[in-house]
Amino acid sequence: MTNAFTFPGQGSQAVGMGKALADAFPEARLVFQEVDDALGLKLSSLMWDGPADALTLTENAQPALMAVSLAAMRVLEGRGVTVAKHAAFVAGHSLGEYSALAAAGSLTIADTARLLQIRGRAMQAAVPVGVGAMAALLGLDYNTAVAVAAEAAEGDVCQAANDNSDGQVVVSGTLAAVERAVAIAKGKGAKRAMLLNVSAPFHCALMQPAADAMAEALAHVTVLAPAVPVVSNVLARPIRDPQEIRTRLVEQVTGNVRWRESVKWLADNGVTRAYEIGSGKVLTGLVKRIADTVEGIAINGPDDIEKMVAALI
Repeated sequence: MTNAFTFPGQGSQAVGMGKALADAFPEARLVFQEVDDALGLKLSSLMWDGPADALTLTENAQPALMAVSLAAMRVLEGRGVTVAKHAAFVAGHSLGEYSALAAAGSLTIADTARLLQIRGRAMQAAVPVGVGAMAALLGLDYNTAVAVAAEAAEGDVCQAANDNSDGQVVVSGTLAAVERAVAIAKGKGAKRAMLLNVSAPFHCALMQPAADAMAEALAHVTVLAPAVPVVSNVLARPIRDPQEIRTRLVEQVTGNVRWRESVKWLADNGVTRAYEIGSGKVLTGLVKRIADTVEGIAINGPDDIEKMVAALI
């Protein structure tokens, strides 16, 4: 078996996430405390007690999801499961790429928490509320979805933002253009096309101010070569050079999350198990749709961790 460790992105957050880990394992509690200290706020209390609308805010959801993933990783490491020994590659969906890098030793947990808070705030501030939108186009292949976005743009911004799996593409841009994309997609045979309840148009050219903010932030943190290669969102292939990691993380803010291609690359290069470490099971579901040779396994709580340790040690 060849393993990849994957890390979830925004949308996988839920009130209560990580609480079972904190209750069961001192290593997890230390991670949550480290993140709280780095941010100067009790993010862990917000994660465990809510309210949900505050947790869903981009600047909170992003470091919170990372915290759960890294808490689980520290527990696994305490039981002998490490990225270096047990994963051939790491990968993460959007913000999950930061979690993947932290898990592989490229970034410290504290730096990652601060970077994600900056990223969340900058992404939210880049576009006034109501100006941008995102929509899911279901049942169209990626090339058709790209063509739909191009036709809908009409001088505005509209582009493919997330290539999540076969038949599941998200487009992002100005509200009017995204609304046109929904109508065009239905005319081209999409099973469903609908606006998403998101706070900003992520992963499109409108996010350039946030990309600039991340270039500045990343220039001031230490980035080490990860223990194993990280499959870059924007390239759908592995990278390891610290300067390239910085460059691709900046590009990721305005670029397409090429998750379908990333999972296909993993499958084509011998990966047979993808452990999704953190909150939720979104990536596990996508793996099943993308690559039938790869088993997706979600690692959320104490029982999952014990099963993973038993399988790998």
